[in-house]
Amino acid sequence: MTPIAQTLPIATVGVAEHGNSAILVTLDAEHRLLDRRRIDLTHGLPTHPYHHEGSWAIGRYAKSPWARKISLPDAIALVERVREAAARGAREGLDALAASVTQPIGCIAIRVCAPLPATTEERIRDTRAASMADSILYREAMASAAEARGWRVHWYERERVFRDAETALGEDVDAFLRAMGKAAGAPWQAAQKLATAAALAARARTTS
Repeated sequence: MTPIAQTLPIATVGVAEHGNSAILVTLDAEHRLLDRRRIDLTHGLPTHPYHHEGSWAIGRYAKSPWARKISLPDAIALVERVREAAARGAREGLDALAASVTQPIGCIAIRVCAPLPATTEERIRDTRAASMADSILYREAMASAAEARGWRVHWYERERVFRDAETALGEDVDAFLRAMGKAAGAPWQAAQKLATAAALAARARTTS
């Protein structure tokens, strides 16, 4: 395989978030697998405070059997607690990753965040925003933790990241991912593949 770059011997992390957890895949400068792991950003708190508790607070989904009563101020306060916990979890997760890999990490690839209304209450009241805001909260926590470590944040688009990864590789990305997964062993599912593609695409942008 042809290296993406010979001049930047740093590792790159690709992130595929799922709820309050994230799959991290770390590749070296020659796009070899250095590390893969899952990190949980919060523990013991509701995972979707915008979409669940926030919606219940304003009467959205109120008739659903899984809804419960909560006031809007309490829902807003819950979002802030989750935000603080996610920030702490992201810092701890990236600290542990950086301590484990054999190369310095210079870049992290995170799925791009759509624009949201300015305030927590506005996001809760906007149905479309509420459906996205929890995931964005976790992605922003990862980005802030990475920037605090001096890592460059590359924002990738889910719809084109595999195409960008293939361009970076100069070879069939599906075949590359199959070979990497076979060598690495389980778990090697859609999230690991997405995170790997994101890291590949980010390296191409970093070295171009």
